[in-house]
Amino acid sequence: MLGRCVAAVAALLLATAAQAQDFPKRPITMIVPFAAGGTSDVIARAVADQMGVALGQSIIIENVAGAGGSTALTRAARAEPDGYTIAIGNAGTNAATYTIYPKLAFTPDSFAPIAVVAKTFGIVALRKDFPAKDLKEFIDYAKKNPGKINLGHAGVGSSNYLICKSFVHAAGVDVTLVGYRGAAPALTDAIGGQIDGVCDAAASVSQAIDDKLVKAVVVGSTVRLASLPELPTSAEAGLPEFEAQGWNGLFAPKGTPGEIIAKLNAAARSAVASEAVKKRFADLSTVAPDANELAPEVLQQLVTRDVAKYRTLLADDKK
Repeated sequence: MLGRCVAAVAALLLATAAQAQDFPKRPITMIVPFAAGGTSDVIARAVADQMGVALGQSIIIENVAGAGGSTALTRAARAEPDGYTIAIGNAGTNAATYTIYPKLAFTPDSFAPIAVVAKTFGIVALRKDFPAKDLKEFIDYAKKNPGKINLGHAGVGSSNYLICKSFVHAAGVDVTLVGYRGAAPALTDAIGGQIDGVCDAAASVSQAIDDKLVKAVVVGSTVRLASLPELPTSAEAGLPEFEAQGWNGLFAPKGTPGEIIAKLNAAARSAVASEAVKKRFADLSTVAPDANELAPEVLQQLVTRDVAKYRTLLADDKK
């Protein structure tokens, strides 16, 4: 009996090794937890394209919106751990969500980290005819009109929702937060004047700012963005407590062989180092991680840190 068990384990290990050696033999699906056009989607498409080049197989983007990203992450957690289904996530979908939605079908341990692929910067932008020209006037207006201003975001639990919560907490204002199925539909409504503004990452809102379709009042960063040089940082705008520097990372289902994770990590490193991604990220006011930030362990550390961080910030949001 013991001999049979040893033989079975050896056969399984050999099969796993062969699977990893041949990986990938077919296209890979990358699940994006939000509608097309938002920050995570735009970053995912840029990275997936170049990862596909490195791997010699295409990576197909699949947008799965709903419940602040938890619908998509549930699917990713239940996928076969063979490397052919991965997901892009952020501090919202992979950290804050555990406070907001405690009865999820997955936990942080349901995923194997692959790599951080982008660092993002949160912006508060208003409809172009909003009666405030800068952050100070906006905060003053909000305090004089409690509950009457509405800011859109990509759904409860999204990174944009965290930008909103961080801003409201820092500014001490009472505003109504309106959730959408992604950043793009929220921005569309802000441009059309259906809502007063959005909390969004520079990656998806910078073009609308450049085109003067909305007016930005602050970026939650310690330095100005090269693509939006006139936009003041939170400290310059008078609200240094507002910090909104985020990340996007790639995850695989728990149990994905280490050899496959290593191949995906190597492809992610190649992607973020490519001229195509560097140029796209520059256009999006997004920063690629440094070489020492690309190890899977770094992404795991970010998840662990942010789970604790947002457990405090979002204590009142438990469902």
